[in-house]
Amino acid sequence: MPTTLTIVSDFIYLASQSPRRSELLTQLGIAHELLLPTPDEDAEALEVVRPHEAPKAYVQRVTALKLIAASARWERVGGLNAPILCADTTVALGRTILGKPADAQDAQRMLRALSGRTHRVFTAIAVGWAGKTAQACCESRVTFAPMSEVDIAAYVASGEPMGKAGAYGVQGKAAAFIARISGSYSGIMGLPLFETAQALRTVGFACNKTS
Repeated sequence: MPTTLTIVSDFIYLASQSPRRSELLTQLGIAHELLLPTPDEDAEALEVVRPHEAPKAYVQRVTALKLIAASARWERVGGLNAPILCADTTVALGRTILGKPADAQDAQRMLRALSGRTHRVFTAIAVGWAGKTAQACCESRVTFAPMSEVDIAAYVASGEPMGKAGAYGVQGKAAAFIARISGSYSGIMGLPLFETAQALRTVGFACNKTS
């Protein structure tokens, strides 16, 4: 982690390829730069689920590993003195973890399982700066209305499910099938803003600067 003595920063590093997380940080007025995995890193290996691992434990473990990897990346590239933010989101139907679909058929399978049911969405965050770390995990619930095979096929054909945990994006076309949400909307999108702001303050980053 960054260890220099000058604890001043006007921006943070976001170690995520998610455009939604970048948009949410911009919504908070937090300037940020991307700190993305290099080609030699096996980023997907961090997201492998362990046998019998509970969804919340899984997402917290993966996020902690992402922060370790991002910190090592920061050192290799000679990054500036700024907080590093990592996040991971997973969808859970009971204790079953629904990650990113492998293909269209896998996306259809996930959406059939979610249709007409309530599931949980966990998003964990981890922030590191100047030897300090802060972590949090947000849990929300999403209820899908029943989806017909035609609905599912059309949604999958849109391409939106690919690359998203649970094969859907709450802020996109899937909203037409979401009957109820309980918890953090931004957390379901991929970055719980309240928890993120709190974590950044904990490590000494001043959010919502007035000058």
